[in-house]
Amino acid sequence: MGYARCVPSYVIPSPGTPDSPRGGGVHVSTAWSNAPYPVLVADRDGNIIETNDAARHLLIQAGGDPAACALPDWLARAHRHLDPEATSPQTVSGTVAGRTFEAHPSPGEDEYTVWWLVENTDLHLAEQALQSERERTSLLVDISSALFSSLNVERCTEVTVRMAADHLADAAVIVAPSQGRRHTLTYAQVGGEVTQKTAPIDPHTVPGLTEALQGFPPVPTRWIDPGDIPDWAVPPGFTGPIGSVIVTPLPGYGMPAGVLILLRSSTRQAFSDGEEVFARLFAARAGAALSAARLYAEQASITATLLRELLPPKLERVHGVEYAGIYRAARDHERVGGDFYDVHPGTDATKETFVVLGDVAGKGLEAAVLTGKIRSVLHALLPLSTDHQRVLNLLNDAVLTSDHTRFATLVLASVQRRQGQVRIRLTSAGHLPPLVVRTDGRVEEAGTRGTLIGALPEINTRSTEVVLAPGETCLLYTDGITEARGGPLGDQLYGEERLRAALRECVRMPAEAVVERVQMLASQWLGGREHDDMATLAITNPASGHGALHIVGGHNDSRTYPREGQ
Repeated sequence: MGYARCVPSYVIPSPGTPDSPRGGGVHVSTAWSNAPYPVLVADRDGNIIETNDAARHLLIQAGGDPAACALPDWLARAHRHLDPEATSPQTVSGTVAGRTFEAHPSPGEDEYTVWWLVENTDLHLAEQALQSERERTSLLVDISSALFSSLNVERCTEVTVRMAADHLADAAVIVAPSQGRRHTLTYAQVGGEVTQKTAPIDPHTVPGLTEALQGFPPVPTRWIDPGDIPDWAVPPGFTGPIGSVIVTPLPGYGMPAGVLILLRSSTRQAFSDGEEVFARLFAARAGAALSAARLYAEQASITATLLRELLPPKLERVHGVEYAGIYRAARDHERVGGDFYDVHPGTDATKETFVVLGDVAGKGLEAAVLTGKIRSVLHALLPLSTDHQRVLNLLNDAVLTSDHTRFATLVLASVQRRQGQVRIRLTSAGHLPPLVVRTDGRVEEAGTRGTLIGALPEINTRSTEVVLAPGETCLLYTDGITEARGGPLGDQLYGEERLRAALRECVRMPAEAVVERVQMLASQWLGGREHDDMATLAITNPASGHGALHIVGGHNDSRTYPREGQ
């Protein structure tokens, strides 16, 4: 009847079903000869007593001999540990001939056991595929978290190539977009250090690299001959012949962020189709992260360039006169705002130095944009700086014809040192009049007045001139100082009287000390509360000594000027 017999046939209980295998006595040869499941009957020692046709064919496919009377290893182990008294014998799983089965035991008479083998190969493969996808999804989440945790291009590139080598291949190379005729190459191996170099390469020597650098889809891995990979595309110290290669673009925003090359040694299995698809998913995440990092770096560079033009200059002595300024933005996290000052030195000691301090209505970046425009216009009007009224008229016309609806206040000063004295011509355009600190402790208000910039078609001003003896200072400031609201209850303005009192304590102080003290006292008055932009600029006739006569970091001016008298 098609059985492999080692002992005569016998009668055992009917198997019923795999889930309920026990039943009444039916002879094996008549009950199971045509059963769709492979059936193995084993004695207490694990020897096969009988098999049906399905089991016989299965054992033959596995390369065994049904007459050898031996169970598969995994089934033999389960058979040895089988408890004949158990009411619900445990089901075990294993493979035979590359197929997966569940084995259901059915204890019979005379210490014999019937094993029903129910195939679940498709289910097992599906579970393996599901587990693999879960692992890959989890890996992609971890990869994304690691890649997007940094907006530094070099750090992001290093993380990308290291994770690619550790999780996808034996080695990885990132080819960055070209810089002229050169490319930056970043290498990594499993467990090794990340290295980088910039070199001229020929992308045509790697199949599909030229197209990938332009953002075209990658060529299939099976089209790439590992023997054609040039030395520059292999990480230094990579051992063993290359067995499989993936070349895939790193997609970016508008343009590729580079190309990822994955290398696998010939001692390992070649990249499968599933691994190639996963590599592309990895490359998509990495390309987005690299592109974001490069975009951030570009924006940061642009911002830094613009800020250099918007930030106030660092001031020192010019032609024997001390200048010092401090600017504090309304918000601590901002560096620019609506207050500004500039010092434009004369070409020599016989020419006036042009000084401006201003306050644009509003705060933050929007006010800083108009501030930058005003500073640029004033810089263009330097040849006319001896005529304050004309400069203010032209500036007013420029602001009125711009798209801005904001206005500004300014105070202009033309400064020159003569015979030990410093003469200052002052003109206010809607701004607070400067304060002059005398050597006897008196604080005087400069008698200059004027109308706002950008508010009316005509500008009306009244200029005045002050003379500073050695040790005296003229302070220009914005209303952020006097309108600083604080005090014991937080509702009082700092005011001009407190400012005058602070200046009376600054007699014969250097210009830098004067502005630092004023800013310190105003900040203490605020007590950490919100405030407007605050700017102070001091012009001081030093009491003694001359020092270096130059300005550092002036607006578009890096010239060095001679000492007085040279």
